Amino acid sequence: MKTYISKQGIGSVLFDIFNFILQISLILLCLYPFYYLLIYSLSDPSEVSRGIYLLPRGFTLENYTQVLKLPGIFRAVLISTSRTIVGTIFSVVGCMLYAYILTKKELPFRKIIYRMTIITMYVGGGLITTYIVLKSYGFINSFWVYVIPGAISAFNVVLCKTYIEQLPEVLEESAMIDGAGYFTRFLKIVMPLSKSIAATIALFAAVAQWNSWFDNYLYVFKSELSTLQYILYMYLTQVQNALKQLQESSLASMSNVVLTPESVRVTVTMLVTIPIILVYPFVQKHFVKGIMIGAVKG
Repeated sequence: MKTYISKQGIGSVLFDIFNFILQISLILLCLYPFYYLLIYSLSDPSEVSRGIYLLPRGFTLENYTQVLKLPGIFRAVLISTSRTIVGTIFSVVGCMLYAYILTKKELPFRKIIYRMTIITMYVGGGLITTYIVLKSYGFINSFWVYVIPGAISAFNVVLCKTYIEQLPEVLEESAMIDGAGYFTRFLKIVMPLSKSIAATIALFAAVAQWNSWFDNYLYVFKSELSTLQYILYMYLTQVQNALKQLQESSLASMSNVVLTPESVRVTVTMLVTIPIILVYPFVQKHFVKGIMIGAVKG
């Protein structure tokens, strides 16, 4: 230890210690809220009022059991999973292809098209206009209303376009001399070299698709097409109202209320968050690289 201090210097050692403590503190600060939700959802709702900090109080799985008993919950999981997978594929391919087209100088009105794309980040058509357009295309009460309208995102297009412009032009020029067309160059050159930005777009799209419920609320009225988030939202609303009425009534003291609005809310939050947390570590490396390169114009 003395040898290390003598080599590095007391100032450098103190800085390393301070940096280590700071990093650990930031990690705990970021992780503890999620950990708190986890132990809260595993605690007995009747005992959490006494406070929980590190371990569940009165360990129970009753919160999750009640949620998993919801009618149609497993079909909703299938719908949410399907829309996440299909929607992510459409978003990645669509945004990459659209961005690739915008990088071509021979495209007529390229700058105007790009600027109009950017404008969509700030100006929307409104709910009524969107509903009329979707109805005219037959997307109402259709699975594709979850996928097609949000396939192209202006923000993702900007990231992809910036990333593709960093690729060496000589690669495409060589392929063009060999007779490769635009689509062939896109599939065999651009896409393989754009795994990082593709992973970034895939993560953004997957999170948006998995968490989305408002499109289900507005455009889909068939119960067999309900998503997990929509069913959990409706369940949370119904349970909160029912428990509030029960607790305010004279029957509250005579009944064994197992769930509370807070426990239901925390359990629902955990159920919709865990899948994203499990996926993120596998794309973290590509995500960081893609977002750094795609967001900075070289």
